[in-house]
Amino acid sequence: MTMRPATRNAMLLLASFCLLALAAAFAFSAYQAAAFERNNPNRGERIDIGGYRMNSVYMPRSEGADLPAIVFIHGASANLLDPMIAFGDKLKGRADLLFLDRPGFGFSDRGGPQNAYPDGQADAIAALMRKRGIDRAIIVSHSFGGAIAASFALNYKEMVAGLLFLSPATHPWPGGIEWYYDAARLPVLGWLFSTLVAPPVGLAAINKATQVVFAPNPRPDDYIERTSAYLALRPHAFRNNAVDIANLLDYVKRVSPRYREIKAPTVIITGDADRIVFPEIHSRQLHADIAGSKLLRVHNLGHKPDYIVTDLAIAAIESLAAKSRDLDGLARQAEAQIIVED
Repeated sequence: MTMRPATRNAMLLLASFCLLALAAAFAFSAYQAAAFERNNPNRGERIDIGGYRMNSVYMPRSEGADLPAIVFIHGASANLLDPMIAFGDKLKGRADLLFLDRPGFGFSDRGGPQNAYPDGQADAIAALMRKRGIDRAIIVSHSFGGAIAASFALNYKEMVAGLLFLSPATHPWPGGIEWYYDAARLPVLGWLFSTLVAPPVGLAAINKATQVVFAPNPRPDDYIERTSAYLALRPHAFRNNAVDIANLLDYVKRVSPRYREIKAPTVIITGDADRIVFPEIHSRQLHADIAGSKLLRVHNLGHKPDYIVTDLAIAAIESLAAKSRDLDGLARQAEAQIIVED
């Protein structure tokens, strides 16, 4: 059958329009990703740890330092500024502080396929610590970072002076993950989704999404800007995050039975109003797994104890450094000051 000229021309016009629309979408995505980096410049130093570079900010101890080195591991869709804004000023000078971008986040390279799993990222963090001259540290982790910290404690026992888990994600949970993580991790379609959909949709959704992370507590008004949260919307970072989250469930099913091997001093802080991870599944089971651990369950606290009960988290760090702190009493004081939004 011969196609009529008018039909053929219409199809060519439609194809041309689709190609132009696709090209425009790619151009916008490239422009927006460049803008994210231009408006949120790197504040760290990129160091080669063996074929790829990890980005970090190192704050050296002062003369009167009273704490061992502290390493901070951020959660999903974040970067080193998330813990640095929360803890940097309050702990500066008291210890060697290391804030890092996990592989594939912030300004760190992704590295090899092993870095799509918590133990691979733990290896990267250990290598970075050695490069920074840190042999042993208290490991502070938030959310997804908890699975990495637990793997670090299993595989690098000699490098762990203590563990502080903040709203950790460490154990198998019922159900799956959000549909957009499944979409973004697909081999080819995932790249297209992360490139064409994530930047514009993410821009529209980031304000509400970050509020949900803090809920029911108020998010600081300047949180997005100060933590350079827009960096998570770059296509490669969005896709790396999706792959990490998609891999986590099977990983913790396999590794969580080993948590009983962890012997380091441990404190876990969680909120009973956390809407991102289930405290009863993660924090309570982690507490049961790690002998001698301390669990602080704070009433009306959401998913961000690093920002909402920062002083309690610092007291927990001090207790891990063998300082006497009434953590239960401080937790009750923190509860009395927590603000809950409608």
